Amino acid sequence: MMRTDASSQENDVRSIKLVVGTYILVFVMKLAVYLMTGVLALFAEALHTLSDIFVSSFLLAATIWSRKEADAVHMFGYGRAQNVAALVAATLFISFTSFELYREAIPRLFNPGEEAYQNLSLAIGVVSVSMFIAAIPLINMFRQKNSGAAAKAQLTELFNDEIGLLAALTGTLFVMRGEFIADPIASIIVATIIAYNAIGLFRENMSFLLGRSPGAEFLKKVEGMALTVEGVLGVHDMRAEYIGPDTLHVGMHIEVEKGTPVEEADRISEEVKEEVHKEVKGGYCFIHVDAYDKN
Repeated sequence: MMRTDASSQENDVRSIKLVVGTYILVFVMKLAVYLMTGVLALFAEALHTLSDIFVSSFLLAATIWSRKEADAVHMFGYGRAQNVAALVAATLFISFTSFELYREAIPRLFNPGEEAYQNLSLAIGVVSVSMFIAAIPLINMFRQKNSGAAAKAQLTELFNDEIGLLAALTGTLFVMRGEFIADPIASIIVATIIAYNAIGLFRENMSFLLGRSPGAEFLKKVEGMALTVEGVLGVHDMRAEYIGPDTLHVGMHIEVEKGTPVEEADRISEEVKEEVHKEVKGGYCFIHVDAYDKN
């Protein structure tokens, strides 16, 4: 039996579409102002946003793809597509954005006064406006109670944006005071924040792709629910893993009285499934019926 939260997925799709549109607008603003001001932190943020455009588009495609029904090739559905997308997104954050920012910023640490800065008040204004624009989809996604892996990856990146923009704003303010070294320092801070969050995102989604369990407490709860069904004398060999952001595959052996007719055993099994699906809102539940062994 498979149940999907279609409204939650639709919210994820709408939210990520809003984010992609926002990123395109912010990228054009940052790049234009960097060319007018020469502030490296703005160039770093423009590169960051450019990678976001590609990554967010990929996450959007994965979210839509994950709604495909199970078929002969992927018998438990395509829910893990979101985890794959989040994993790729994390890799891009590290390899593309962070690397490029470090490569640009580190040499300037040793020559902080070489660059000519101008129109710094314009840079301050654009960074402030960018922070406000980026906050709109951030608040929208944060208010959603249930989000898939792709949406969570997007939410993480929106937090990265706000923190990175704050670093860029601080660095630009110091540049206005003649502290030119603040510019590459702000860029390195942005790169480090991105890398740190990307590593966490990578680890979390790798765990899901390897077949992460919902935990002992959840399994104990499901076992207790199965034992409430009349005719179930025992439960053993229970297994469960995530096959999507909020989708579980649960399997277990239940024990019934020896000599129980097949029809009665089947009825008991179906009742157990119904009980389990009160807790497992979306997913699969497989029951194997065994004869009760007192030993």
